[in-house]
Amino acid sequence: MTSRVVVVLLTPVVWSPPGVGIDAWRAALAEDVVDLLARLAQAEPAIAAVSADLGLAREIAWPGMPVWEVPSATVLPVLKAAEVAGFDQAAVLAADAADLPGLILGKLLRPLGSKPVAVAPGGGGAGLLALASTLPVPGWLTDHDLDTATPMSVRRGAPQPSLVESTPEWRRIRGAAELATLDVRLEGWENTRAILGG
Repeated sequence: MTSRVVVVLLTPVVWSPPGVGIDAWRAALAEDVVDLLARLAQAEPAIAAVSADLGLAREIAWPGMPVWEVPSATVLPVLKAAEVAGFDQAAVLAADAADLPGLILGKLLRPLGSKPVAVAPGGGGAGLLALASTLPVPGWLTDHDLDTATPMSVRRGAPQPSLVESTPEWRRIRGAAELATLDVRLEGWENTRAILGG
C-alpha cells in the first residue's frame, strides 16, 4: 500500500487584517490547515519549519504529529525529509489556506499514480498552494518557493512538461482581497474565524 504524507510548510506571512497581530494571524491560519490534515484519511500529516518557526510548529501540532526542521522554507528540503521518513509520496502545502477543502488535497494526490509531480496553483497568481511528488524525488525537480513558484516554473525543469500535472487551484489568504472571499458557510477554519471576531 502506498504511504503518503501531506506536510504543512510554515511559510512567511507578510500581511494581517487591521487590528490583528501578524504572529497571531499566522498561527490561526496555520492551525486551521493543520486541523484539516488531522482529519485526512488518505495521508499522514506532518509540519515542516525552519528553526525560527519550530516553536509555532510544536504549538499547533496535534499529539504525535511529526514536526520536521528544514534548512529553508522551500519544497525540496521537505520532500527529502519525507523521503528519509520512508514515505512513497509527499505533498508540501502552504500554511495560509485556512478554509481549504479536503477534496482539493485529494485531487492533488490522485495524479501521482501516473505522474511524478503535481501542483495546485494558489489562485489569483499567488504562487502555489501545494506541490506533490512521488519519492524518491525526481532528479529533475528543482527547489521552489511556494510563494513565487508557478506550474510553468515547475514544468521548466522537467524533461517533458506533461510530467507535471496541474490540479484545481485554491486561494491562499495573503491579503485583503483573499480575506474577502472567505466563505462563512464552509466548515472548518475555526481559528481564523475566531480571530476575525466570529
